[in-house]
Amino acid sequence: MGIFSKTKDLKILERINSKASVKRHIQFILGCFLIAISYNLFLAPNNIVAGGVGGLAIILNYLTKIDNSIVILVADILLLILSYFLLGKNKTKATILGSILFPLFVSLTSNISAIVDIDTNQLLLISVFGGVVYGFGAGMIYKAGFTTGGTDIINQILSKYLKISMGNSMLYCDGTIVLLTAFVFGPTHFMYSIIVLYVISFMSDRVILGVSDSKAFYIVTQEEKKIKEYILKYLNHGVTVFNAKGGYAKENQTVLMCVLPTKDYYRLKEGIHEIDPDSFFVVTDAYEVFGGE
Repeated sequence: MGIFSKTKDLKILERINSKASVKRHIQFILGCFLIAISYNLFLAPNNIVAGGVGGLAIILNYLTKIDNSIVILVADILLLILSYFLLGKNKTKATILGSILFPLFVSLTSNISAIVDIDTNQLLLISVFGGVVYGFGAGMIYKAGFTTGGTDIINQILSKYLKISMGNSMLYCDGTIVLLTAFVFGPTHFMYSIIVLYVISFMSDRVILGVSDSKAFYIVTQEEKKIKEYILKYLNHGVTVFNAKGGYAKENQTVLMCVLPTKDYYRLKEGIHEIDPDSFFVVTDAYEVFGGE
């Protein structure tokens, strides 16, 4: 049996979902608005596909001239119905708002390219800026705990019934849509779509996690006391000592953990090398640090 009962787990989830509910919804709405602007200002007018239902709408619009927002709305409704039967009521409820709001904002901002004049010859610049704005909006949506539905539903269905990870589901689904770009718009637009996808992924991660201004060191050394003293006295940072056992040699050893500002990264790294050249350490980004002195 787990640490928490099912009832307690549900109460914890309810508190998380209700926490700052108004703020989360405002953040979600603003995120939808930003990705709609990016979609209509940078991506759709230049036939740059960034995956998802929106990317499929760009392809269908080019082939059939059907309005993008209509394609997105119809596809989202069909996927919501599919989600209800294959994923259940609770997971479907979490995607309803995004499935309606995104195509609505796409429709409302459909004429923005006529208001804001952008040189369509600069496709690289358009791809980068489009990816930044889209990724910023997507990051806000995910950070608020929402999605815009669409292919997110397909990804969940593939993950559940084919027993594959969400990452692979996204690769198969969105990758197929982006690959269609090469056949419909040519290899050049396909390459720009790859750039946009990368920028969106990078930017959304930065919004969700933030920019790391701290580093976490995990140090295995035979000079525990000297390195600990160096961190405490010369760098003026705290250090935590863990008891551990080597996986291969089965020997007991200690691991020092220290979180410090990025500006002190070099001093600690070089200090460890000077004190114990045979030490082993791992350095990771620490995006959020709470507590301590």
